[in-house]
Amino acid sequence: MPTLTAAQKRAQAQADYDAFLAGCPSRRLLDRISDKWVTLVLAALGSDGPHASGSNRVGEPRAMRYSELARRLAGVSQKMLTQTLRSLERDGLVTRTVTATVPVTVTYELTDLGLSLHHMMRGVKAWAEAHMDEVLANREEYDTRVT
Repeated sequence: MPTLTAAQKRAQAQADYDAFLAGCPSRRLLDRISDKWVTLVLAALGSDGPHASGSNRVGEPRAMRYSELARRLAGVSQKMLTQTLRSLERDGLVTRTVTATVPVTVTYELTDLGLSLHHMMRGVKAWAEAHMDEVLANREEYDTRVT
C-alpha cells in the first residue's frame, strides 16, 4: 500500500465525509454552525447591518470589538458570546486580534473560510426574516387544527 502525503490524506478524508453517517465528524460541525449565536455572529462580522461609521453597507466584512458584537447581538450573554467566539476561532472561521492599548483592544474578524460560510448564513437569516409571517400563520393554523 503506497504512503499518502498529508494533502492526499485530507483529500481522501474529504471524499469520505458523509453527514448522513452517524460517525461522520461533519455532523459536529453542522451542529455547531446551526447554532443561532453562530449564525448571528457570522452575520454581524460579515457586516449584515449598520457600520460604526453610521453607513449601512451590507455584506462588507469588517472587524468588530467584543463590546460592539455584544451590543449588536441583543440578548446574548457574555458567557455565550465568549464560547461562540472561541469555537469559531478554533474552527478557523474567525480571527482574534489583541492590540496593546490601554485598555487592551480585542477585535474579531472573519477569515476567508468564515466569510464563505457567512454568505450562506446571511441567506438563511434573510429567508427567516422574509418568511416569518408565513411561518407564524402556519403555526397558528396547525395549532388550531391539532388542539
